[in-house]
Amino acid sequence: MILEPIGVIHTQFKTKEECPIQPIYSSDSLGRVEVFAEYELGLQDIETFSHLCLLYLFDRSGSIALVRSTFLDDEPHGIYASHHPCRPNGIGLSIVKLVRREKNILFIEGCDMLDKTPLLDIKPYLPQYDTIPDASEGWTAGKQRRPKPEGRE
Repeated sequence: MILEPIGVIHTQFKTKEECPIQPIYSSDSLGRVEVFAEYELGLQDIETFSHLCLLYLFDRSGSIALVRSTFLDDEPHGIYASHHPCRPNGIGLSIVKLVRREKNILFIEGCDMLDKTPLLDIKPYLPQYDTIPDASEGWTAGKQRRPKPEGRE
């Protein structure tokens, strides 16, 4: 299987240490999604949505470990029970606010990805389908949100 980027995400974050780990820490972080010209037609009507789901490649995440601690807990958990970026296939997902579109450039808020991150796909966030009110929080239930950790793997 070969996935080819459809664009590049541009943010102010040059290193993992300065990058927020979740959108909750980055609500005021502005960025741009540059969709390559050959895919611009696929953006038709995207500006009618307030939020977008960006799928991207964790191209600088670090070594893969199937069990590790997370920013929410010092106890190790399986990688598929977390949002940690060091994963076998390294695919990231973030929901961002769409501020505006200018041709093939999407201006966004809520960036939690590194500058020049390869963009794999875009989907509109649809509240009637993408929200599950009775979803379980799993092991994260009751965990207090921690401050952004200093330095990350």
